[in-house]
Order: sequence, then C-alpha cells, then structure tokens
Amino acid sequence: MQSNDTRSNAPESPRKGRFFRRPAMFAVALIGAGALGFAMADSVPFASAEPVPTSPPATTMAPNFADLVKKVSPAVVSINVKGNTEEADGEFDIPGMPDIPKDSPFYEFFKRFGQIPKGMPHQPHPVQAQGSGFFISPDGYLVTNNHVVEDADEITVTMEDGATYDAELVGNDPRTDVALLKVDGKELPYVEFSDKDPQVGEWVLAVGNPFGLGGTVTAGIISAHNRDIGSGPYDYLQIDAAVNRGNSGGPSFTLDGKVVGMNTAIFSPSGGNVGIAFAVPAALVKEVVGQLKTSGSVDRGWLGVVIQNVTDDLADGVGLDEAKGALVSKVSEDGPAAEEGIEAGDVITAVNGETVEDSRDLARKIADLEPDTDVKLTVNRYGDEREVNVTLGKFPSGKQLAKLQGDESPAEDSNGEEMKDLGLSVAPASSMPGAGEEGVVITEIEPDSDAADKGLSVGDVILQVGGKDVETAKDISDGIRATMSKPKNKGKEKVNVIFRIKSGDRMSFVALALKNQA
Repeated sequence: MQSNDTRSNAPESPRKGRFFRRPAMFAVALIGAGALGFAMADSVPFASAEPVPTSPPATTMAPNFADLVKKVSPAVVSINVKGNTEEADGEFDIPGMPDIPKDSPFYEFFKRFGQIPKGMPHQPHPVQAQGSGFFISPDGYLVTNNHVVEDADEITVTMEDGATYDAELVGNDPRTDVALLKVDGKELPYVEFSDKDPQVGEWVLAVGNPFGLGGTVTAGIISAHNRDIGSGPYDYLQIDAAVNRGNSGGPSFTLDGKVVGMNTAIFSPSGGNVGIAFAVPAALVKEVVGQLKTSGSVDRGWLGVVIQNVTDDLADGVGLDEAKGALVSKVSEDGPAAEEGIEAGDVITAVNGETVEDSRDLARKIADLEPDTDVKLTVNRYGDEREVNVTLGKFPSGKQLAKLQGDESPAEDSNGEEMKDLGLSVAPASSMPGAGEEGVVITEIEPDSDAADKGLSVGDVILQVGGKDVETAKDISDGIRATMSKPKNKGKEKVNVIFRIKSGDRMSFVALALKNQA
C-alpha cells in the first residue's frame, strides 16, 4: 500500500516593481491632496518616495535522502506469499486492494468511511500476495503486517540484492496487525526501532514493495499521530509519504535511520495513494514483537463487553455528572463481565481506581493487563455507583470475537403501531424475519425527527428504553414515562431518554431528547 506525494519546490517569481509600486501610488493618491501644501512648502518631491527594501524569502532546501537510503534499504525486503483464502461470507471488496474480512482489525475503519461497497460471497481461491517487511536483527528475524502473511502456506523473502529466503511465521497478532517472521541467515542487514516520540511535521522515508515493483523509496512527513482508525484501542501514525498496495509491512524511517512506524493501511477512494497512510508506531511494534518472539502470541485481558463513548446526552440520561467512562452496549454471554452481573446500560468509570476517560481508554487499560488478572471496576447503573471485582479472561481471536458479538441481519420494513412523539412506527421484532426475538423493530421514521438526527433508521431494533426491556410500543411509552418521572428530570422542558439499539450486528445506546410530559 503506497502513495506518491508530488511536491513543487519552485518559488514564485517576486515581481518586485509592480508589487511595491502599486501600494505606493495608491498611498500618494490618498494623501496627496491633503498633504500637498505641506510637501511643497518643504520642497519634498513626491517622486522621491521609495518602497522599503525587503529581502527575498529564505529558501528552505529539502534534505538529500541518498545517504539515508543507502543505509537502510538493504534491510527492507519484499515478501511474496502463496496460500488459499477460505470462503468468507459477507466480505467486502476494495478496488485494487485485498479482501477485508469481517474479523480484520481494519474492517470497521474502511466500512465507516464508505470505501467498501457490499460485496458478494467469495469462494475459496488460491492467492499470491505481495507485501514488504524489514529485518530487526542480524540472525534473520523480520517484521511485517499480519494481513500480509496470515493465510500463507509459503512465504518467500527477497532482499535488495535479489537473494531469496524461505521464511517461517514465528507469531502474529491480528489486534495490532503485526507478524514476526524468521529466515535462516547470519550477518543480515537490519534496522532498529526509534525510541523517540514522533513529531508532527518530521520527515519520514517509506521503503517498500509497491505493486510488486521491488525496493521503492518515497518521502513525506508525519501528518498526525494518535489516529483512531477503528482497529481497536491502539493509535496510529498518519503520514503522507506515498504508500500503496504492496507497501504493507514496510518501514517508515526518520532522518536518523530509525524505524518510526510500520506502514499498515491507507485511506483512499480508489485503492491508490491520496496522501493518507497509517503506520503502527514503533513503540507498539517493538512491544508486540518482544511477546511474539517469546511465546508466538500476545495474550491480553478480556472483559467480555461491547462498549461505546458516553456523550453529553447519554451522560444526562444515565445520571452521570460528566460525559466520561465507557457505556456497555452489549455483554458477551459467559464472559467475565456477565459472570459478575455487569449489564448493558452500565457505565464503567474506573479500573482499579484509575478514571476511564472513554471507551478506547477502557479498552487500552484492559488490554494492557494479562488474562486471569483480578481488577476492580467502578460501575454506574443509572445513577447508582458500585464496585465490581472481575477476573479477566483471555482476549478471543478475531473470528471468536465476531461470533461472540453476534451476526444478526437488519430487520425488514413492516407496518406497525405509530409512535407520534418519537416520529417512529414499530412492530414486534419477532414478527420480522432476521430481527430476532427481542425488542421492537423500527418500520417507519420521520426524517426530521430527533431519532433520525441521531442516526436511527428503518430496520433498527429497539431493545430497551430507560434501562427497561421492550417488546411492544406500550413498553416504549412506559419506559419514556418512567424516565421523565425521575426526580432529577422534574421541571425540565426536555428529557434525554436512553434507547438501546441493535443495528445489524452492532449494539449501541442513543439518547433521544423528548418533551417532558410528566
């Protein structure tokens, strides 16, 4: 995955005469009549006025990367993979890019930005993939992306001088998209990870194997850091160095020749470079590689919940003073959280006494702990706070996680009872094929309603209102009245009522602002 970044360093020609004379002539025209007597009396001719001389702007020269390229490129390799893809129902296609399965850490990112049109079912087929990688030790350990090698039966590494090696997979971590390989060799060229925090605006050099062309070098800058690309709790670097298909797993270097990140994903309408690429930060790659080298996998703590951020409206609806914490939208059956009585609608506000800022903060805190670790969670349930002791499980694989989170299909449209105040019509979910047995399905929605503004749509299933399960339109009304009758809502013109929504295979909470009828 690689992209060209074409920059023009040609300065514009300063047309000094015209540029400076026009303001001078304009000024004379404005002040000449009023100052004429004064100027003549002092015998100061207007023609003697001259613009203030200025120096041309200093030209900043771009660095010469030639020496850096010679230093680092021998350690960067092309990776060729042979294998077979399994049939994957519901995969999505990106033009010019590999299939992105549902359990990929980047599935939600590409789906979110609308760059993946819904695809058709795939059949097993042989695949020959190409990517990039780089040696991190002289004895043959090298790093690449997990998505480059995860379906590999054979992995071949080609070096800059044309030498080839057969590589074996030491371990992989789909969560961070990092894989560690090993070849038999000695005194191999290698590079080191940077220990410095990357700064926005720093030069970076991306080296890799775009489109199978072999060793290719592109330059750019770090555009941003701490990017959330929907692949879990981890942050990514954003760079504008040209990164295209085939650059996956390749390194990005700072000017000191250290690896600042591993190129992993791009954002592109066409599958090619538009100057937005994402790299796994060096510190994270280094940490994961250490565990892969020791045990072949990365074990993380698992709470067994699906979570979302707490908005201001949601905070008001569940009785929180501020929009902090992680709202539980779904609890996995038989998971650690379920065993300790945590329910959908609970807000986890602290872990072992440390405040949880948002859902990603909670995910990071839990992922940093090992399985079987005992943790104390501070949980708020509609205004009531309590402490819950939970023993963490082991984070499941991508496919296990997808299965735990469910794979229901959206319900179909149908006529139902009218919900005038909400701008909704609903029907029992059990009456709609594919909608499940719980809740009510939205069959009509007014486009100018608060529900539509908050993202609800026909086919979504309402499971709870105000923390109460619903099966009929009357249950929705009862849940709304119960929320409005709470003492904290007395005197409010509008009340935020919390709805638990199932949209396809996604669970979430939505706060709808409704006129207080209490």
